[in-house]
Amino acid sequence: MNAMPKSQAIQHLQKVLDGIAHYSPTFDITSQLDFEKLQRSADVAVTYVFGEEGKHREELNRILNPTLTYATQRSDRVANETFVLCILTNLLESMIEEVKDYWPDEDPAEPRSGESTNADQMSNGVFLVHGRDDGTKNTVARFLERIKLNPVVLQEMPNEGSTIIEKFEHYASKVRFAVALLTPDDEGSLSGDTSNTQSRARQNVIFELGYFVGKLGRDRTCALVKGNLEMLSDYSGVIYIRLDDDDGWQMRLIQELKSAGYDIDANDAFIE
Repeated sequence: MNAMPKSQAIQHLQKVLDGIAHYSPTFDITSQLDFEKLQRSADVAVTYVFGEEGKHREELNRILNPTLTYATQRSDRVANETFVLCILTNLLESMIEEVKDYWPDEDPAEPRSGESTNADQMSNGVFLVHGRDDGTKNTVARFLERIKLNPVVLQEMPNEGSTIIEKFEHYASKVRFAVALLTPDDEGSLSGDTSNTQSRARQNVIFELGYFVGKLGRDRTCALVKGNLEMLSDYSGVIYIRLDDDDGWQMRLIQELKSAGYDIDANDAFIE
């Protein structure tokens, strides 16, 4: 049986279709970036609904093959994009019909036998990458809970006999958004220049931020920055939000989460 509710699976696939319907290929670079974002959205949605292995991903990969979707001539690129999106639309519509026709209906009030509410919690999960600043971690985690999301904090998850990296990969595969807390936990400098040290985030935070940028994309990875830190020159395009004293970061984070598809009522952020 499928772990995801039928209506939720349809919603994720339909959202990609809606994005395709509103896209119009042109010659400019913004259009090309939007096209690449649509492809990634399709990949994330199909993986989230059907899993990383199987015929659905294989069918999608054939459509998104780089040799098919890119051309050197500008006119060829626009024609290719139009062609690819037509095929992609047909595939997504077919997948929606499959879910409607063959996935079992379920009573949302009665979880299926053998399943816990954990699957539902993870579907609304946000991975929270953190360093040593427990105060900031707890503040952000409680904020996510107030807006009815499930903060996935690795140290709070059961090990189940896994190594740390296995545990990380397991829970990272179940979320569609990650928030990395860049807090001044360490200090560093250029070799031989110890007089000019700078505050920086923990190395595990930088590693995990890079992991999620690669896995989820820059539009589904957000860094909350506290204090005057050494910033990362190779992470251009990552969403950075300052953890300001007046809590403006909360509304900015809500905007990014809503853009990523989370159903959020902003009023919940201010209910203690």
